[in-house]
Amino acid sequence: MVERTVLAGARVVLPTGVVEDGRVTVDGRRIADDQAGEPPTFDLTGHWIVPGFVDVHVHGGGGASFSSGDAEEALTAIRTHRAHGTTTMVASTVTGDLDDLARQAAVLAELTEQGDLAGIHFEGPFISPHRCGAHQPGLLRDPDPADVRKLVDAARGTARMMTLAPELPGGLASVRLLADHGVVAAVGHTDSTYEAALEAVDAGATVATHLFNAMPSLLHRAPGPIAALLEDERVTVELINDGTHLHPAVLELAFARAGADRVAFITDAMGAAGMSDGMYPLGPMSVEVKDGVARIADGPTAGSIAGSTLTLDTAFKRAVTVDRLPVEDVVRALSANPARLLGLGDRVGSLEPGMDADLVVLDGSYDLVGVMRKGEWLVRPEVR
Repeated sequence: MVERTVLAGARVVLPTGVVEDGRVTVDGRRIADDQAGEPPTFDLTGHWIVPGFVDVHVHGGGGASFSSGDAEEALTAIRTHRAHGTTTMVASTVTGDLDDLARQAAVLAELTEQGDLAGIHFEGPFISPHRCGAHQPGLLRDPDPADVRKLVDAARGTARMMTLAPELPGGLASVRLLADHGVVAAVGHTDSTYEAALEAVDAGATVATHLFNAMPSLLHRAPGPIAALLEDERVTVELINDGTHLHPAVLELAFARAGADRVAFITDAMGAAGMSDGMYPLGPMSVEVKDGVARIADGPTAGSIAGSTLTLDTAFKRAVTVDRLPVEDVVRALSANPARLLGLGDRVGSLEPGMDADLVVLDGSYDLVGVMRKGEWLVRPEVR
């Protein structure tokens, strides 16, 4: 007999809305239909139960980086984010030599094949030197479709997304190649115009990488890629809700224009997530974290924000308590929308029967007190 777990008494967030005094039944690795009269295993009165978080853009955590090429280090990053509610994640790389990226992809592909990751996101090297952010300028290159194909092949079917600047030579051809191979093409670290961004979407791009960051500002006579990506219904926009990358008014603008069904909260976290201030590597660069903000320590891009130290439980709480977004919209941005983006919406991202038993328990102040992944408690709530 497989042990069943019944979580009762909490506010449960379902695709149809919030259920007061709700119940979630777990049977093995899946969410099961509730049975009348079945006694609760956990009384979660005063708590929230939400789907496990899905992060499509994360570089590391717990002092570890996905760009290290080391499986144990990657597992450290995975465990760190799981403890903060991210039950599904895509490992993001950072700009490097193509051969190095291919070697990293081989390690991350193995972790994906054994179920630890949901795939690989290549961020760079096919990005604009004018908007490189925390990527090493000397390693950037135009998105030659042959080079793009090399990285896709190195991932052995586990490449889920690639960020590129479509205005560069080979950009649109590379977007089409990615779309043909079932890899999400994301517009980011780009200097493109409004028109060029729309061309990329027409060619198959469906994601805006950390919208507003590492792209031209929204101007009244030159709306640039921000307006194009916000207005197009085919595009999901990533947002980093850490209080550093985006002003609350900008976050509100994105939700108002794109709608809650087209926003995906991401961490863009580097190795310092879950750690204290100090010095950390990010690919071939050194990053200094001070007061929780990561910046490149030296070189031509010194001072640039270098990802974040964010975890998605913090993004959740900020979205509800600071940005005053409805809980249902926050759940869409943290779970349902990114799951759909990855093609995993039939397995994760909601608490419906038949889905993977991935869930997060929050207390009345929206602080994380429990995490379950595929029916196993990673953080066990201290309530009965």
